Amino acid sequence: MLGSPETAPESGQFPQGQGTGPGKPDQRLGRNQRLTQASLFQQTYAQGRRAIGRFMVLWLREGEGASLRLGVVASRKVGGAVQRARAKRLMREVYRRHRHQLSGPFDVVLVARRGILDAKWDEIVSELLVLAKRVGLADADGKLET
Repeated sequence: MLGSPETAPESGQFPQGQGTGPGKPDQRLGRNQRLTQASLFQQTYAQGRRAIGRFMVLWLREGEGASLRLGVVASRKVGGAVQRARAKRLMREVYRRHRHQLSGPFDVVLVARRGILDAKWDEIVSELLVLAKRVGLADADGKLET
């Protein structure tokens, strides 16, 4: 049984870099690190600060409580329920893995575009990092790792 005290997990069974070891960034994306209120999404869109890519649109929200929290959106233009859920999962995962490279007093909303479903993982990662740099979310040294 996976995770039971009697058996230790074999190497490769758990994703690496969960922020549990010394020197590793915290890669968790708990409920308090996500945007969930519709009013916060509306504020984000009203501020109009965005960067548009082939696979997603990155929106920034400045204001009270902004701390690199994430909101994800996938409209019916992306596809049916299964495709929308996959698109949102992809965006959450790429943001979760690269959040430690971003900085600033902002919240982020990622809006999926149709192309995200056919994109390769590396293309999605690359696009998020390019969009983040374009809107000023890059770390102070401006270096982003893919």
